[in-house]
Amino acid sequence: MNCHLLTIFFQKDCFFLQIMTDYKEKFHQLHPGVIYLENEINPALLDYLRRKLWIGKTEEIIKLEKPGEGNMNFVVRVISDTRRFILKQARPWVQKYPQVAAPIDRAGTEFNFYALIAQDDFLKRHTPQLIGYDPQQYILALEDLGEGADFTKLYQKGENLTSAELEALTGFLSQLHALDAKPETIRKVGHPNMKKLNHEHIFIFPFLEENGFDLDTVQPGLQTAALPFKKNKTLKNKIIELGEIYLATHQTLIQGDYYPGSWLKVESGLKIIDPEFAYFGRAEFELGVMVAHFKMSQQEEDTIQHCLRLYQKPAGFEDNLFRAFIGIELLRRLVGLAQLPLSLHLQEKMALMDEAKTYIENY
Repeated sequence: MNCHLLTIFFQKDCFFLQIMTDYKEKFHQLHPGVIYLENEINPALLDYLRRKLWIGKTEEIIKLEKPGEGNMNFVVRVISDTRRFILKQARPWVQKYPQVAAPIDRAGTEFNFYALIAQDDFLKRHTPQLIGYDPQQYILALEDLGEGADFTKLYQKGENLTSAELEALTGFLSQLHALDAKPETIRKVGHPNMKKLNHEHIFIFPFLEENGFDLDTVQPGLQTAALPFKKNKTLKNKIIELGEIYLATHQTLIQGDYYPGSWLKVESGLKIIDPEFAYFGRAEFELGVMVAHFKMSQQEEDTIQHCLRLYQKPAGFEDNLFRAFIGIELLRRLVGLAQLPLSLHLQEKMALMDEAKTYIENY
């Protein structure tokens, strides 16, 4: 990302964080007195963990290690002489792209999501168990699921979901979307600024003709291939309309970022992680995102159709809206900023872009 692009990002209702070599110093300037979680053991961390009762009085920390790549938050695995668990801390920026501002209190969304689904044994079994949350320090403590890998390998040719994995992924969505929530619960889950941040990256930035991001750096010819979609006013008006549906509050709890990077395969089975974008919205958006990634990862059409047969649609589910959200996710990933490690030729991407356009325009 370059400074021109970042200026576009934050010229409207956001603040711009200057690129600094010492983010720890910047963090303490913005949030004095808040612990800055790092990959090192120090007396302040030990004292903090004991005060929170996340470790015992005589328990010793053996080491801290990085459990995997964190996109939004700083994540560390704590290994003591008696247990292992995960700490996540939100910063006032995106961990992977610290130049990009993000709400620092976003961990509350993840906490509320886990607390809500704890009432359902199936959903609870497929997510890390909640240990605790400290809103003053922006830190979430979660069960350590153990060594594993996400499902981004699916983007490589020849990598396919197993039937059991497909059933688990689809079953999780069906169960999640069937949760009955009271109005006061709906108000608790979801962060309006996180939703706004996601909205801008899904429905706005990918479709700006001049956003400072040269798609030819991703794949030669992609910039030219994307231009007709960015110039299509009819298409862009439909995208704006779909963005308004995304922003509205509805009755269905969604995980908010249901793609292979949020699916984790560990010894105990398939787990769903990182619901920081969770909110009450439309089931069509969530299912549309999942199916779009099946298409970009070249899963068999039979796999997709089996997924659609397995998924239990909630009342009021609109098939045209579902297909339109497939189109949005396809286009925003193919021509936008949130690129994936796809093993697709340019012609294959162009075919998916045309398919996406049809889905969106037919809504």
